[in-house]
Amino acid sequence: MSISFYEASVLSYLQTLAAVQGYLGKGLAHCKEKSVDPEEIVEMRLYPDMLPFRFQIHSVVHHSLGAIEGFKSGVFRPPGEKPKHSYAELQTHVAEALDTIRKLTPAEIDVLEGNDLIFEIRNTKMPFTAKDFFFSFSLPNFHFHATTAYDILRTKGVPLGKRDYMGALRLKA
Repeated sequence: MSISFYEASVLSYLQTLAAVQGYLGKGLAHCKEKSVDPEEIVEMRLYPDMLPFRFQIHSVVHHSLGAIEGFKSGVFRPPGEKPKHSYAELQTHVAEALDTIRKLTPAEIDVLEGNDLIFEIRNTKMPFTAKDFFFSFSLPNFHFHATTAYDILRTKGVPLGKRDYMGALRLKA
């Protein structure tokens, strides 16, 4: 079985980003139904030493759209401190990432697979190929942050299930 870099990266990002967009929508609907201010969720954490919901959503975007930008430029860095965004702004952030990634073509992504990519954090530089960075660093981080955001919504009582996390399956036509 052969799988292209586009199929592995872009299609995986699109499936989960669309799922994140869906569960953010369900989270907002739940807040309205239960008269809960959605802004309470933005700063929620699963545990005091974990980063808040807003960071989880920013990281989902950074480890998808930001990773693709890294594949192209050859450098990936942590996103740095982001301003505090509202729940609605986080939804927009995900929607914009989805729109941008949907426009990518297999041809423009597949050629990036073997590119060198340096992950820079503080004074440390870690060399990868784009493919190895994707599989060993970016994709696991992408799913970690998507799962953590999902879990925060569940702790607020948002009625989500596994299918909400999985998103639209790529069924045989």
